Amino acid sequence: MASAEGQQHPLKIYYIMWTALFILSFFSYMVDYLNLQGNLRWGLILLFMFAKAGGIVWIFMHMKWERLSLKFAIMGPPVAILVLIALMAMEGNYVEQNRVEHYGESTFEPQAVPHH
Repeated sequence: MASAEGQQHPLKIYYIMWTALFILSFFSYMVDYLNLQGNLRWGLILLFMFAKAGGIVWIFMHMKWERLSLKFAIMGPPVAILVLIALMAMEGNYVEQNRVEHYGESTFEPQAVPHH
């Protein structure tokens, strides 16, 4: 006879995840507090964001306990989108470099918008 209660997970793993989320959030806030700039700033922000999102999906959405086929079905499309975004960014850099090579200057310069 099957149990109506379902599978029980130890509470300790949830407490560890909550603690990890608070620590990652602290480091995320420290990026702003320390006034980091440039690629380091955005790299750290993205790193902490993906770490928190991954932990939430892995533990709170019970992905840790799912079958491998379901993990691939759920996690495959976001990974494919990230790969396509990376490819588009590389292509954009290639196009920008070709424009600089052929026209002699960067075409991406912010223009002042006149206010009327």
